[in-house]
Amino acid sequence: MRIGAILSFLLTAIVSISCSSKAQKAGNEDQGSIIKFVEHQADKRVDVMIDGKLFTSYIWPDKVYKPVLFPILTPSGTPVTRGFPLQPRAGERQDHLHHVGSWFNYGNVNGVDYWGNGSEGERNPKGGVIKHVSISQLKGGKGEGSFITTASWIDPAGKEVIKERTEFHFIARGSTRIIDRIATWSSAGEKVTFTDTKEGSFGIRVARQLELPSKENITLTDAQGNPTTVKAMSNVGVTGMYKSSEGDTGEGVWSKRAKWMNLYGSIGDEKISLVIADHPKNLSYPTYWHARGYGLFAANPFGVKDFTNGKQELNYTIPVGGSLITRYRIILTSGKHLTDAEINAYSDEFATKYK
Repeated sequence: MRIGAILSFLLTAIVSISCSSKAQKAGNEDQGSIIKFVEHQADKRVDVMIDGKLFTSYIWPDKVYKPVLFPILTPSGTPVTRGFPLQPRAGERQDHLHHVGSWFNYGNVNGVDYWGNGSEGERNPKGGVIKHVSISQLKGGKGEGSFITTASWIDPAGKEVIKERTEFHFIARGSTRIIDRIATWSSAGEKVTFTDTKEGSFGIRVARQLELPSKENITLTDAQGNPTTVKAMSNVGVTGMYKSSEGDTGEGVWSKRAKWMNLYGSIGDEKISLVIADHPKNLSYPTYWHARGYGLFAANPFGVKDFTNGKQELNYTIPVGGSLITRYRIILTSGKHLTDAEINAYSDEFATKYK
């Protein structure tokens, strides 16, 4: 029996190592793509080009009230982000005007809402603005490119609350695209408190086809208790499914903790995996997930009370002179759905790349 148990253990280990090696090999395939940045300062936009094709754009339009990445495209040019409200497409939902592309903000910072702060000129009077200040150190290259942005979190009275410095890293590996976002938030002079709410934080609003099939109308409330009805829609072509690192799936991933979350499905005939990975040094790791079937896909390390039904609470404070670093990775593949082993390889690499 002992010999049998040992052989079984060795076989399991060999299979595990083999899967991990395959995932690493797949993740490192074809790192010869050329990444370049094209600045359009008059349009408040920097395009991220991979082999001459648009991958995403960093934009900071006044009417959005925060910098975002929009759109985000697969290597074949398929958008995985919702078009509304900037570039509406037929069949999309038109709820939550403030869900634009990919972003990082929060619903209660010193009592100010930087999450539901509006868009397209419809400004929440109680909302703050994350104002783009600068972009620098644009470094294109083979397989990876990067730049650094600075931004200012401003309250409705015009006072700066947070100074933000963010590194964006864009990585191309064959049919895989990666975005690493490493942000440092520093107090601008007074202590900064992130009061516990589900309305946050690192989010993507996805294309209709990557939503989960809708069953019925649902009513959601924001941090101020304002209701929004998300209507059931036709499910033709809607193929999305969540799966977490812990094995939770579908709508059941909301409020759960996980090291990463995979949203997979198809847009037309194109199989797609869209993953957000947490980092071991982040606050609340493994993070809570504010991931909804209607297309909001977000990680929220601050919303403990809402996610635990009041059993726990976190009101995180950056002291005067202090800072908080957040690290998140987006993984996008086209042509296949990522396996758990492949995602773990990307996640492990991310954990060791940034301290």
